[in-house]
Amino acid sequence: MATTSTVGQGAGIPSGWMPAKGASQAEIDALVTRVLAELRLDEKVAMMSGKGFFDALAEDDRIWGARPYRAGGGAERLGIPPLMFTDGPRGVTRVGSTCFPCTMARGATFDAALERRVGEVMGVEARAQDCNFSGAVCINLLRHPAWGRAQETYGEDPWHLGVMGAAMGTGIQAHNVIATVKHFALNSMENARFKVNVTADARAMHEVYLPHFKHCLDAGVATVMTAYNKVNGEFCGQSRALLTDVLRGEWGFEGFVHSDWVRGVHKVYGAAAGLDVENPEPLVFGEKLVAAVEAGTVEPEVIDQACRRILTTQFRFAALEDPLEGYSKDLIAQDSHRALAREVAEKCAVLLENDGTLPLRREKVRKLAVLGTLADMENTGDNGSSRVRTPYVITPLQGLRAMLGNEAVVYAGGEDIDAAKQVAADADAVVVVAGFTAKEEGEYIIGDIALGADGKPGRPSISKEPIGGDRLSLGLPEHQVALIRAAAASGKPVVVVLVAGSAVLVEEWREEAGAILMSFYAGMEGGHALASLLFGEVSPSGKLPFTVAREAGDYPFFDRDAEAIEYGRWHGYTKFDREEITPRYAFGHGLSYARFAYRGLMARVVDGAIEVSVAVRNDGDMAAEEVVQCYVGAPGVEAEQPAKLLRGFERVALAPGETKVVQLAVALESLRWRDPATHGWRLEGGDYRVLVGGASDTLIETRVTL
Repeated sequence: MATTSTVGQGAGIPSGWMPAKGASQAEIDALVTRVLAELRLDEKVAMMSGKGFFDALAEDDRIWGARPYRAGGGAERLGIPPLMFTDGPRGVTRVGSTCFPCTMARGATFDAALERRVGEVMGVEARAQDCNFSGAVCINLLRHPAWGRAQETYGEDPWHLGVMGAAMGTGIQAHNVIATVKHFALNSMENARFKVNVTADARAMHEVYLPHFKHCLDAGVATVMTAYNKVNGEFCGQSRALLTDVLRGEWGFEGFVHSDWVRGVHKVYGAAAGLDVENPEPLVFGEKLVAAVEAGTVEPEVIDQACRRILTTQFRFAALEDPLEGYSKDLIAQDSHRALAREVAEKCAVLLENDGTLPLRREKVRKLAVLGTLADMENTGDNGSSRVRTPYVITPLQGLRAMLGNEAVVYAGGEDIDAAKQVAADADAVVVVAGFTAKEEGEYIIGDIALGADGKPGRPSISKEPIGGDRLSLGLPEHQVALIRAAAASGKPVVVVLVAGSAVLVEEWREEAGAILMSFYAGMEGGHALASLLFGEVSPSGKLPFTVAREAGDYPFFDRDAEAIEYGRWHGYTKFDREEITPRYAFGHGLSYARFAYRGLMARVVDGAIEVSVAVRNDGDMAAEEVVQCYVGAPGVEAEQPAKLLRGFERVALAPGETKVVQLAVALESLRWRDPATHGWRLEGGDYRVLVGGASDTLIETRVTL
C-alpha cells in the first residue's frame, strides 16, 4: 500500500505510511489503524495542532499567506506530511493568486455552477502553491449589514448560503484539496467575536443559523472550522452541544473539526467536546493535553478518535487520482483564471436603479467624468486573512480608460468639491465611485485580539494599525454624499457605483443619481467588468443577496461591542415580511437592460418534492441573463413560519424575444420546521404558496396541497 506522496500531499516524501492512489476505504481504514497503533501519545497529540505559525509570520514580516501553514495532521517519524493550509474566500491567499470578486459579490450571481468553477480554480491554485487544505468556504449568515466580514459570506438566506457554499467546497475538492466550512456557528459580528455570547433557541438555531452548514456537509465538504464566539454560554471550539450532539450525533458528520486561528479553544476539554485540531499552534492542546490524558481527565480514546478523523480525511484525499497530471506554478493566475474573474465581476453587479441613464452610449459620451478616490484605488476588500496579493488590479478608472481612451476620461478624486464640479460640468456623463475600503469594514485586526498580537514575544500581528471591524454607519461618508450632489449639480447624467460588502443605505442621495450600480469588491478584473456593464456590452444580471432597508432601525438590533446578544428567527426579508416593512430594495432585486416576463407557473407534488415550472421571456432588445427565484410559503398553522422562504433559484440566459421554461424541484424535507419539544422535524400539512419571479417582491403565485 506504500506510495510516494505527490505535490500538495507532502511533495516527494517517500513513505510506507501513506495510502496508494486508488486505495479503497477499507484499505484506508486499515492503514489508519496501523498508524494509530504505531504512534506514541505525544505524536498523536502533536497531530492535533498546527505548528510553526508564529515563527513563519514573523519571518515573513507579518504577510499572511506568504507560505502554506501547517494546520494539523502529520507524523514526522512515519513520514506522514502535515496538512498545509491556505485561506481563500476570494482567492488563494498566497502572493500572485487570482483575486475574484468577494464572496458576497459571488452570492449576488445566484449561480452555483459559476461558483463551482471558481472553487475549482482555487483548488488548482492551492495545489500549485503547495497547499492541500483550504478555508475558502465561509457561510456565516448575514444577520445585519454592519457586520465587518459580511463580504466573506454569500448573503442573508440560509438556503442560498448552503447551495453556494456547497458549490465552492466541492469545486475546491475536485482537485483533492480538503475544504473546510466556516465559522461554526452563529458568527455574524466581528469586533466582539472573541468574547460575545450568542444565545438562540432551538428553532432559530436549526431553522436559520445551522442548516446551511448541514447542506455543505451533506454535499461532501470534508471539514469544519469553529467560530470564536460563545453559543448559549460555551465557546464554539469546546461546545459539546455543537461539535458532538449536533455535528456528529444528529448530522452524522465523520470528518474532522479544527479551530480558527488563535483563541479558538480555551480549555483542554475542547478535545473531548469534539475539537480535533487546535490551530495554528498548541497553545491549549499540546503538552497540556498530554498531561490531561496522563492525569486521567481526558480519555485516551478521545485522542485516538481525533487522530482517526484527521488521518482518514487526509488519506482519503491522498488516495484520489488528480484531475491534472501536475500542478505547476504557471497555472497560477493563468489567462483562463483571470477571464473567469472578469466573468464573475460582470455577473455579480446589481443594477439597483436606472431611469434610462444606463447603458451609456459611446457615441453620446465623448467625455466621461469619473469622481471619487475609490475609482483610482486597488480596492479588492478586506486586508485580514482573506487578502489576496494578486498580480494586478484593474481599477474602475483604468477599466474605463482602457475602453474609451485616456483623453475621453477625466478624473477628480473629490477632495476638492469645486474642482469635481468643474470636471463634471465639462463632461457628457458622470460616474461617481463611492463606498468603503478595508479600513471601514473587514476582519478586525487590532491590539490584543490580532493573530497572536497580545504583547507576547513571537506572536506578531498581521497589521501594525487598526483595520476593519464592524461598520459604524450603514450610509456613505458625508464627503462622498457631497461628491454625489456636486455631480448632480452639473446637470449631466450621474451614475453612482457602490463598492461595499453588504447593504448601503441610499435615502440621503438616491434622487441625485440617474442610476445606481452595486459592484461590490469586484476583484482583479473589476475595472474591465465595470466598463463593459456601464456601456452595455454586458447587461447587469446580479441580484441582491440581502435586503436594503430605508432606515437602519428596520434591521435587527446590533451592538458591535456586545458581551451578549440574542439571535432570533427574524432577520432580512423574513423580518421585513413579518413586520410589513417595505424595503428600499428587496432581497433578490436587480434590474437589467432587458425586460423579463413570467407566465405559466405550475407546481405539483411528486416523489417527495414540489416540482415547479415557469416560462420566462426576454421582452427586451438585448441578450441578458435572469435569475429565476422560487419561494415557498408554509401554512404556518401548527407553528409560526416565515411568509415565504427561498427554496430554489436558477440563472437563465435569454436572447431578445426568447422564451425558456425553467424547472425547479423543492424537496419537501426543506419545508419542515423544528419542533423544540421533540428535538425533531415536522412537515405541516395544508396549502403551500409557491411563488416565482425575478425578486422577492415581484412574484407570481400558485398553490399546492400537502
